Amino acid sequence: MIAEYLESIGLVDWAADAIGDSFAVLPLLFVIFLLVEFFEFYFSEKVNNFMKLGRKSGPIIGSLASIIPQCGFSVIASTLYVRRFVTRGTLLAIYLATSDEAIPVLLSNPNAYHYVLPVILTKICVAIPAGYLVDFIFKPKVYNPDEQENSANNDIDDDEHIEAGCCHHEILAHRKRDLILHPLKHTVHIFAFILVITLILNYFISVDSISAFYSSSMLGYKLIQPIITALIGLIPNCAVSIAITLMLIKGTIPFGAAMAGLMSNAGLGLLVLLKINDIKDSLKIVAILLFISIVLGILLQFVSVV
Repeated sequence: MIAEYLESIGLVDWAADAIGDSFAVLPLLFVIFLLVEFFEFYFSEKVNNFMKLGRKSGPIIGSLASIIPQCGFSVIASTLYVRRFVTRGTLLAIYLATSDEAIPVLLSNPNAYHYVLPVILTKICVAIPAGYLVDFIFKPKVYNPDEQENSANNDIDDDEHIEAGCCHHEILAHRKRDLILHPLKHTVHIFAFILVITLILNYFISVDSISAFYSSSMLGYKLIQPIITALIGLIPNCAVSIAITLMLIKGTIPFGAAMAGLMSNAGLGLLVLLKINDIKDSLKIVAILLFISIVLGILLQFVSVV
C-alpha cells in the first residue's frame, strides 16, 4: 500500500519498495523487542549466574541463552570472561550463537520465517560442540574465587555502567520504565538501519551489481563468499547483522555465506573484549571465531538446501 502510493507520486520503484517494506515490519519489530526487553528484565541476571556457577555446562547455557535476541548479551559474556567467570569455550559458544538483530529481522518479515529455524539450529549445533572443543584443546585458566571476588568488588561501579548497548543504554541498569521506552527506542534505531540498508540493497539489485556477483555458481565464488561475509561479520555493529540478514532475505547471498557472517558477528562483545582483555588472547579468540565461521559457511555453501 505504501509502496504503491509512493510510486503513484513519482518515486522510483526500488526506493518505493524499500520504504514500503521497511514500514511494513515496524509494528511486528516493536512487539519482538518488547518481548526481548521483558526477558532481559526478568531473566538475564539468572542466566548470568547460571553461567558463573555451571562451568561444565557453560557452552550449553551460553549458547541457548544467546539465541534469544538480547541487546548486549555478548558484552556481558566478554566481561565475565575477562574475570574468568566463564571459559574461553563458553565465550566462543556465546559469540557463535548470538543472533544480534538477525532473528528479530527475520521474524518481522513473514516471507523469511522459513529461515528462522535453520539459523537457530545451525548456530546451536555449531556453538555447543565448538565451545567444548575449544576448552578441550585450550585448557581454561583456573578459577580463583577470592581473586574474582576482589575483582568484582573493585569493578562494581563498572558493572552499573557496563558498556552501552547498540542504542546507548546501560545494559545492566534495568529499570521498569525501560520496559516500554527501550523497545521504542530500539525499534526506531533498528528501523532506521533497515530502511537505509534496504534502500542501498534495492538500488544495487536494480542495477544488477550485487546479483551479478552472488548469482554465480562457480566454485571460486562459493569459497570466497563465506570468507567475505565472515570478515564483514567481525565489524562490531548491529547494522552488519541487519545487512547480512536482509541480503539473505532478498536472495543476494546464499544461506552458507549469510551464516558465515552471522556466526562471526558477535556484536559489541568483540569490541569490549579487545578493549579490556589481553590483546594476544583476544586475537586468538577472534581467529578461532573467524576460522569456525568460514569453515561452516563453506560447508553450507555445498550442502545447503534452504
